[in-house]
Amino acid sequence: MALFKKKSKYIRINPNRSRLNEQNSTPEVPDELFAKCPSCKHMIYTKDLGQEKVCPFCCYNFRISAQERLNLVADADTFSERFTGIETTDPLNFPGYLDKLAAVKAKTALDEAVLTGTATIKGQKTALAIMDSNFIMASMGMVVGEKITRLFEYATIENLPVVIFTASGGARMQEGIMSLMQMAKISAAVKRHSNAGLLYLTVLTDPTTGGVTASFAMLGDIILAEPQTLIGFAGRRVIEQTVRENLPDDFQKAEFLQAHGFVDKIVKRTELATTIGQILKLHAKGNGDD
Repeated sequence: MALFKKKSKYIRINPNRSRLNEQNSTPEVPDELFAKCPSCKHMIYTKDLGQEKVCPFCCYNFRISAQERLNLVADADTFSERFTGIETTDPLNFPGYLDKLAAVKAKTALDEAVLTGTATIKGQKTALAIMDSNFIMASMGMVVGEKITRLFEYATIENLPVVIFTASGGARMQEGIMSLMQMAKISAAVKRHSNAGLLYLTVLTDPTTGGVTASFAMLGDIILAEPQTLIGFAGRRVIEQTVRENLPDDFQKAEFLQAHGFVDKIVKRTELATTIGQILKLHAKGNGDD
């Protein structure tokens, strides 16, 4: 009898054993259980981000939806949405554009890349617009331009301040020159609102770039920004090739822009509602001496 016996490389299975339920045989990890911080690269348990979705290691502000932003900033049950139901005419008959719009509308539950309406923030009534980067990177097309323009016109009539949270990749290429025209249209509405002596407050969130930066994002009477927000017009490579210089690593970050006078104050996401409420109260008409 052999002292050692060669083991078979095959596993013997009892033919009478019932098969394991395939659903229970492999452990499942829920989707979005962990998130990787784009800034410090730490893996973070999603619940540790909190409602504000701020990295506990480096304080990076994760991108959030318009509805999440609304829940953080506006007083509960005070938001009234306005200027819905506006449809693009697809001026270039861009292939697949209308299908893409329909898909992203269903996914985000938004009618366009900006949510507009009125709300109160810390008891102060304001006209409010929140851009959502989940909607074609919050690109500025004809409908976005029309909604924001109507918001300023309504605020001018109703003597309301305007607060806009910007987040955009720029103009919407599928609408060509018509998207670029929104820069001038919105800027004109901002000027009429300003001529009426009303406050316009912008909050720059990550990322705010392109034609949005080149127009209404930088026209606010007061310009706030979240920490580490990317703010700029063109990309780094295009600028470096144009000016033929190497630029600082952080030259398009909110902190760099504040140091050079383009941003008034950088505000933590957890403090935005309080800060905005205080500014609105200070500038409320009839509140103190003019």
